[in-house]
Amino acid sequence: MKKLIVSALALTLISFASAEAQTANQTTEKHAEHQQAQKAASSEEKVAVKPEDLPEGIKKTIKSEEFSGWTVKKAFLVTESDKTQYYELQVANGKENARVKLDKDGRNVG
Repeated sequence: MKKLIVSALALTLISFASAEAQTANQTTEKHAEHQQAQKAASSEEKVAVKPEDLPEGIKKTIKSEEFSGWTVKKAFLVTESDKTQYYELQVANGKENARVKLDKDGRNVG
């Protein structure tokens, strides 16, 4: 009788461990798929641009009344996976910070 109980207990533990291993494998596979999807979705290229090298359209927009008091801290040329481009500017006004997306002509795109 003891052998039967020990065998049943061992079989239960083995099946539980097997179920846990399958769940861990499925979780790892889902995580890998999620990471690949994120890479594909964010396949954009960011290149740093000096604020003084920004296109004239953007410089004109920055000097307008709409951006009065704001200064460009960092600028990036962003190229999306579909080859569309825009400039992402990190601007500051005192302690306030903002991110602005403009096309080469200075129009807001995001």
